[in-house]
Amino acid sequence: METVDTHAHIYHPDETAYPMKPNPLRPPEATGAVARLQREMRLAGVKRTVLVQTGSAYGWDNRLLADTALENRQWAVGVCTLDPASPDSPGELERLASGFNVRGLRLESTRTSSSVFYHPGAVLLGKAARQLNVVICAHIRAQFLGQLAEFLGHFPEVSVVLDHAAYPKAAEGDASETVEGVVALARFRNLHVKLTFAVTGSEEGYPFQDSHPIVRRMIEAFGPDRCMWGSDFPCELWLKKATYRQHLALFTEELGLSAGERQAILAETPMRVWFT
Repeated sequence: METVDTHAHIYHPDETAYPMKPNPLRPPEATGAVARLQREMRLAGVKRTVLVQTGSAYGWDNRLLADTALENRQWAVGVCTLDPASPDSPGELERLASGFNVRGLRLESTRTSSSVFYHPGAVLLGKAARQLNVVICAHIRAQFLGQLAEFLGHFPEVSVVLDHAAYPKAAEGDASETVEGVVALARFRNLHVKLTFAVTGSEEGYPFQDSHPIVRRMIEAFGPDRCMWGSDFPCELWLKKATYRQHLALFTEELGLSAGERQAILAETPMRVWFT
């Protein structure tokens, strides 16, 4: 099985070549470099990775993401993040997708006092994604799920992945407002979900039993052919309660998934969405 990690963030020690934004969120020293990611992948038996722009450190500056995706195109693709309100973003997406092995765009709400997800800028980026065959990663929380539905209806030809499944919390149960809102969107056949919330949304330690019902609910609603796993590398920053290999073991061992479900979630679905 060619396991694919669909959610890894990377960092670079040279902050002159790759400057961070003011007050960045940094991982513990030496944990976020691409060489460390490769080591974690090798030890876990992971073959490919989707590198996601680290907005909390680099903002809209995608240089590190683009350079790394291009240099490691044998095993990685990139997902950029662009200002949805900027008129320059569609052109920048075309530049990154055509020249730097960028396969996806992480689309967020506008950063204003009245933030919105579905707006004219998002429509322009949706049109660019459709033309370029770029995957949209919707990085939103539950309050924007209705607007995501509007976007999905407008762009049925565009593959969309819901990052972290809109951040459900185990303490709120598998019938929470967030879970019900995500499950309701399963009617859109172009929508996939990243099952990357089981650790961060849990109140427990490994193997995070309180999150299992929500993971299973998502798999039941979307089917394993529209679900995917991601590590949240570097785990020292984004998970804290689990290592890279433990996060993967949650899906290979702890959830009780069938061999077919594991094959789809860890390999077939991400390969189809990101590498074909």
